Amino acid sequence: MKSFCYRKWIVDRDVQMLLSSFLAADCDLWRRIHKGINMAFKGEDHLDSLPLPVQRMHLIQVDSVQRWMEDLKLMTDCECMCILQSKPISAEKDEQNELILSSQYSTSDNLQLLLKRAWIISTELTKIAQKLEKNRWQRVHSMTVRVNCHVRSMINEYNAFTRSSSEEMNQLEKLLIDKCSEFTAFTERCIQIEDEQMLRSMKSCINETLTTVAQYFGQLIELVLTHEAQNLLRQIESSDSVYITESAINSLFSLTQEGTHLCRIIAKEGGVVALFKICRQDYFRCLYPQTLRTLASICCVEEGMHQLEKVDGILCLADILTDNTHSEATHAEAAAVIAQITSPHLTFTQHLSSFLENMEEIVTALVKLCQEASSGEVFLLASAALANITFFDTMACEMLLQLNAMKILLAACSDKHIVDTPYSRDQVVTILANMSVLDQCASEIIQGNGVQLLMEMLFERSSSGNSAEVAACERVQQKSAVTLARLSRDPEVADAAVKLSCIPRLIKLCRSPTERNNSDSVLVACLAALRRLAVMSPEGLEDSDFQQLVKPRLVDSFLLCTNMEESFV
Repeated sequence: MKSFCYRKWIVDRDVQMLLSSFLAADCDLWRRIHKGINMAFKGEDHLDSLPLPVQRMHLIQVDSVQRWMEDLKLMTDCECMCILQSKPISAEKDEQNELILSSQYSTSDNLQLLLKRAWIISTELTKIAQKLEKNRWQRVHSMTVRVNCHVRSMINEYNAFTRSSSEEMNQLEKLLIDKCSEFTAFTERCIQIEDEQMLRSMKSCINETLTTVAQYFGQLIELVLTHEAQNLLRQIESSDSVYITESAINSLFSLTQEGTHLCRIIAKEGGVVALFKICRQDYFRCLYPQTLRTLASICCVEEGMHQLEKVDGILCLADILTDNTHSEATHAEAAAVIAQITSPHLTFTQHLSSFLENMEEIVTALVKLCQEASSGEVFLLASAALANITFFDTMACEMLLQLNAMKILLAACSDKHIVDTPYSRDQVVTILANMSVLDQCASEIIQGNGVQLLMEMLFERSSSGNSAEVAACERVQQKSAVTLARLSRDPEVADAAVKLSCIPRLIKLCRSPTERNNSDSVLVACLAALRRLAVMSPEGLEDSDFQQLVKPRLVDSFLLCTNMEESFV
């Protein structure tokens, strides 16, 4: 059942206390009060006789209050639930009869509730600062009352399901509650003051109090999340039960999905170390996929990467990838960790010295995983890892060439069940673009009908209109043009590209912004490819195309194309 703190109506303190007292009233009293308020709200001619807070409530959001009144019997206050959870089922003081939230599933749900509540409080504090800036004192006060309610509910909810709390946490809770009460009383005084000059002089004090509330709140949330991460990691390290360990790992994974800040907390508390211990025990083999998935999430932060290096995590991943007794799901999740730690977007991968020592084994295993992938998701994870490795170290491209990776990737692209999304094609064309710097790559492209594939990728368009998918399509177009530009230094590749009508398509992409989704990066890549092909086959261009797209400086052609209207094409 939902907590009262989610109700979306605004009342002053007096009315709020009246409404909350309904819970303690018997049915007859509830009906009498309900009837009285309904009668008071029926006609506009009764409004003047109502107290100001009730008038304000009626004028602003009467519907919300009435809706709450109708749903009252189906709702319960979280404070009441906290009391119920601490009551024994029987009158005897038997500890076994206490209502303790012992299942890890409930703990995970409660943590999610805590995080949602924290997000609401954080949002409300931001809104209060905005309203304060605009001198909207009535709104500031009503929102302060709401924050006060949310904070108390959050603390009560957390204390209801946590088994223990530190003295530091108890002190922070008290400081936060006291400061919220002080803040509420302060804003209440402000709405009773009509002197604008006096209100402006009080604003700095209110801002200071708001800052203190936000500071205490942030410290408390940090402490709570650290405490819960420690509890989960303690379970993972100490339990011999597959069920309990699996449940703890799943809860830890849920926490990692809440943002990088939580990943840093988990990494600092030894999360990477604990999870790699699981990955080194055959007893927990069935938990490897979810363990590796959690590791991939934690390793998006620098603290996680440092921990991975300290526990020889690269060697462990290499062992898993090269062990044929593991399931495909385990290999895929290990590939996901490799893709994460070698991401070119991260700036803290240079310290992975052990990766170079195991790179050949890892690359070989990833190529095999691409070749044997039974689904598009497995292929995506393996190819993403390979694509990132080609950025990570130039030797990887030579290894891929020796392993016939070009042939395997081109063959996979012809299977629409395996390479089934722009995201997968993005990984494949990234590998091709990085490998195309090698002279031996041209012959492999010709033999595998790779020029035809690159031509098709120039037509990549999003079917859903989803922003992430549109961005992936832009990357596919850009990288396919870059690959063509690099490979066209070989006359045989250039001749094949001309025969497949690559030049008209490149011109179309340059001249039509909608064809490239207004992407400047696609435009630059297409201009570069067009100029390379024009050198090899100048007869393929009309004079106007040559004069505008090839002959001028690249920057001039770029400016010309970016200023073109659709009607010009």
